[in-house]
Amino acid sequence: MKWLLRALLVLLLIAALAAGAIWQWLRSPLTLTAPSVELSIEPGTNPAEVARAWVAAGVQTDARVLYQWFKWSGQARQIRAGSYEVHAGVTPRALLDKMVRGDQILEQLRLIEGWNWRQVRAALAAAPSLKAKTAAMSDAEIMAALGEPGVAPEGRFFPDTYAYSRGVSDLTVLKRAREAMRKRLADAWSKRQPDLPLKSAEEALILASIVEKETGTPADRSRVAAVFVNRLRIAMPLQTDPTVIYGLGERFDGNLRKRDLLADTPFNTYTRGGLPPTPIAMPGAASLQAALNPAPVKSLYFVARGDGSSEFSDDLPAHNRAVNKYQRGAQ
Repeated sequence: MKWLLRALLVLLLIAALAAGAIWQWLRSPLTLTAPSVELSIEPGTNPAEVARAWVAAGVQTDARVLYQWFKWSGQARQIRAGSYEVHAGVTPRALLDKMVRGDQILEQLRLIEGWNWRQVRAALAAAPSLKAKTAAMSDAEIMAALGEPGVAPEGRFFPDTYAYSRGVSDLTVLKRAREAMRKRLADAWSKRQPDLPLKSAEEALILASIVEKETGTPADRSRVAAVFVNRLRIAMPLQTDPTVIYGLGERFDGNLRKRDLLADTPFNTYTRGGLPPTPIAMPGAASLQAALNPAPVKSLYFVARGDGSSEFSDDLPAHNRAVNKYQRGAQ
């Protein structure tokens, strides 16, 4: 009996020492091969593979022990996929907590109001740590992958700053931007002024893109929208340079000439009436709001004053006087 009691005491002592060692290990900083170690965990990676991946990335510990900690904690199945970074001083407890919380490294993609689709594609290509699935895809293939076959991509994405995990697909970010625009447009359309000369939210998006490109200062936005709404009401050509420039595409060299205004394209609002067939850029929230709630004015014309603002006129004689004053320098 004495022998069994001694053996039991020894086992209890060993268990206590082991528990103490484990407790101390959980609270002690892990040794790293560099000041920081990064790891991307793909969806579906099991906890044992996660432990081995951290060790391979530069966390100097036994992968089997690290996995047993994940398993023993009861949180192994709560580890989230994503891109993670740990720094010197991180403990096993903090490492697991970071993955369970999804505390990831995030990059950012900024889409700017007034950008066209070519600029969006260039931004996607230049975005850091973004998986370029769309690089080899045509515009039509991209829209089909987004679930909108046959829809032109121009103006369909809401300009904003999008945070994303490293290694995520650019299609994933585009889906978020597309959904954001869909929601913003639907909300603006539901709150539109009555009796607008717009048949659909699609036409509102096109008009908002023109307002976005034509607005020099935010204070003028609703009056710029009013000019185009007023012209649409009386079937007057919109005669807006940004649509002509868009129709020229890469042929535009920065200098809009008279021959360009006369060259007929689907986007030339000097030679064709009504709205162009698609948006010409990404409108922001303010332009969507202005297009659907224009200022209550009768203006049909505006001209740049040279300071970013515009002079608005209700009739052609007044507009000609404004042109002479602000564009030709006449008093």
